[in-house]
Amino acid sequence: MADRVTVIGWDGSPLTAGARSALAAATLVAGAPHHLALPEVPADAERIRLGSLDLAARRIAAHRGSAVVLADGDPGFFGVVRTLRAPDYGLEIEVVPAVSSVATAFARAGMPWDDAQVVVAHARDLRRAVNVCRAHPKVAVLTSPGAGPAELALLLGDVHRTFVICEELGTAREQVTVVTSDRAADHAWRDPNVVIVIGGSGTPLGRGGTWIAGRDPGQPPAVRGWALPARAYDTTLGEGESTELRAAQLARLGPRVGDLVWDIGSGSGAAAIEAARFGAAVIAVDRDPDACRRAASLARRYGTQLQVVHGTAPQILEELPEPDVVRVGGGGPAVVAACADRRPERIVTHAATRDDAEAVGRVLAEGGYTVHCTLLQAVDLDTGDWTERERAVAFLLSGRRTHP
Repeated sequence: MADRVTVIGWDGSPLTAGARSALAAATLVAGAPHHLALPEVPADAERIRLGSLDLAARRIAAHRGSAVVLADGDPGFFGVVRTLRAPDYGLEIEVVPAVSSVATAFARAGMPWDDAQVVVAHARDLRRAVNVCRAHPKVAVLTSPGAGPAELALLLGDVHRTFVICEELGTAREQVTVVTSDRAADHAWRDPNVVIVIGGSGTPLGRGGTWIAGRDPGQPPAVRGWALPARAYDTTLGEGESTELRAAQLARLGPRVGDLVWDIGSGSGAAAIEAARFGAAVIAVDRDPDACRRAASLARRYGTQLQVVHGTAPQILEELPEPDVVRVGGGGPAVVAACADRRPERIVTHAATRDDAEAVGRVLAEGGYTVHCTLLQAVDLDTGDWTERERAVAFLLSGRRTHP
C-alpha cells in the first residue's frame, strides 16, 4: 500500500506550498496529460495517465512510496476522492482542494449558484442530466466526451434554454461562450467544459435568496401538500382528476429528479404540475388547446417547468422523448398500449368500470408489466352538517415493468 496518498486539486492558479511539497516527495503521480506536464511533477516519478479511476486506484494501492493524484478543481466535488475512498482500496488520503470548476464557471458568468442544480453528464445516461435541465431553471452540467454541449442541445430538442459554455477553465485556452441551445449543436466544443443551462418558466433568476442549496422550497405560491383541491388551481377538475385519485396516482408514479414524466390527457394540468413539483421533468399532452393553455398558465403560476404539447395520443407520442414513468389520464387501452411500447418503468391510469379496468389490465400484462388494481371510493363531506357533497369512484391501475 502507498505510504502516503495526496489528492491535489488544480484550478489553473499556482500550486500552494503544501501541494508543491507533496509533489516534490512523490514517487508516483497520476493525472490527466495537462496535469502530468506541470513543472512541479518530479522527473523521476512514475506517471499514470488517468483513464479508468478503478485501475489507477489499484495501481496506487499497490505502490510503495508517496503517491499524488492531480485533478481539476475541487477533487471532493464529483471528483476522484469518492473513488479513492472506496473500501476496496484501503487508501487513506489527504486532500488539497482548489476552486471547483462549477464555482469558477458561475464566477465567469457573474451569477450566483446557491440555487442551481449540479449534475454530471455521461454518454451512457445523458438523458437524466437533460431531464434535470428540462425541470429546473438553473443547472450546471459537468460534461464528458460524448456528453457535451452539442449532445445536451440535441436531446433538449424543442425545450429552449440559454447555454453558458465554459471551455478549458483555468488554462490559457479558457473561453466562455453564451449561445441559445438550438445553436449549441452546430459547434465542436473543447473538453473539458462546464455548461450552465438557464431559462424556462421557473423562478426569475437572481431574485430573492435561498436557505438551502439547489432549491427554493419557499418560492411563492408556497403551498404545502400534494393532490391539491380544485380551488387551488382555480379550475374545474375533469373526470379522473379527483384529489384522492390524483394522490394515489402520484404515489404509484413516484416522480423524482432526473425522471421524465409523460402526462397523457393532462386535462387541467394539476397532476403534471404536482409531478413537476417533485423535481421531475414533465411533458403534459392534451388534445384540447384550451386545456393546454390553462396548464401552461398554471405551471407559470406555480413556478414549475412544464412542457405542454397539444396533440392527440397515441399518434403524438411518437414525437416525444423516452419517458421514465407515465400517467394516462385519458385514451383507454389503445393509449396505454402505445405507452407500454416505449417501456417506461411505471404506467398509472384509471378506469370508470370494471370491464374497462380489465381491458387496460390485459394490455399492461401483455406489454410486460405486473398489474395492480384498486377500487377507490372517495366521499367529500361538508363538515358543517356532515352531509355528502361529492362522491368519486374509480379503478386505479398501475403497471410496473417486470423486465428491462
